[in-house]
Amino acid sequence: MKTACYTAYGGPETIAFADAPPPRLAAGEVLIRVHAAPVTAGDARMRSGQVPRGFGVIFRLVIGWNRPRIAPGWAFSGEVAGLGAGVTSLAIGQRVFGLKGIKGGTHADYLVIGADRAILPLPDSLSHEEGAAFFFGGLTALQFLTVKAGLRPGERVLINGATGAVGSAAVQIAAHLGAKVTAVASSANHALALRLGATAVHDYRDGPVSGTFDVILDVIGTCGWTRARGLLASGGRLCLITADLAQTLGVALRPRRQGRRIIAGTSNEARSAMEHLLRLHHQGSYTPVLGEVLPFDQLQQAHRIAESFHKPGNLVVVMAP
Repeated sequence: MKTACYTAYGGPETIAFADAPPPRLAAGEVLIRVHAAPVTAGDARMRSGQVPRGFGVIFRLVIGWNRPRIAPGWAFSGEVAGLGAGVTSLAIGQRVFGLKGIKGGTHADYLVIGADRAILPLPDSLSHEEGAAFFFGGLTALQFLTVKAGLRPGERVLINGATGAVGSAAVQIAAHLGAKVTAVASSANHALALRLGATAVHDYRDGPVSGTFDVILDVIGTCGWTRARGLLASGGRLCLITADLAQTLGVALRPRRQGRRIIAGTSNEARSAMEHLLRLHHQGSYTPVLGEVLPFDQLQQAHRIAESFHKPGNLVVVMAP
């Protein structure tokens, strides 16, 4: 099988392909033939080592000092190609999607995952490309809006970076929850934001946005407390999806400021959160937005697009039809 690997920290040229035998199954494991996998901003950061300010040393201590020790790719969509002893919850040929998490390994023709891990049947309403894109932005948006910020119907939400993987999911989920959404994105993506459920749009190149908001979701990390405090209503919540070390420590030490709250952290990738997001899809409230779809052998080009941090929707590579 063909599998991707990192050869060093650096540009997209540090991604290489290797031939390897299909992985062997142990009891309780499932062999997946991968059809598609996302290439995200997180993948670009893993490959380049360019992480938010202050996290560089911590990142390299965990991921690898001279090169990433993990395999590329963290989410997937595919079909069951083999079952380990004792697996009865899935069937050969069944369409599935899920997460491998930070250990990676989904940028390959085949992968192995525990049957009791983050894997679910792929519904007929989703293509493999949509299945691959389903969880990255969706889980982050769901957790920050519902669990961390406690978004309520009728509240005013500002989404800074509203048409990328996380932002496009956040617009849909906030609209589903009954919020009034203002989307900050380039004018070329305003029609997409409105179609997803935004009630107002603003081009970030036209200067600061005006208004008062109950929740600000800063996806791209350009807002921060200094800019947000004049926009937040009393009792408002600022959600920092992308935060540097100083901001993260500041949130931990002083989460409440002037009657408002600042929220940072990571999203929950538990199976229960995945199932919650899937229920929203079945209710017609969330479907991932697909951007460019490239063949697997153009993985380096996919990384070039991902590291621009300005792509609309989700970027996906396809391994098999």
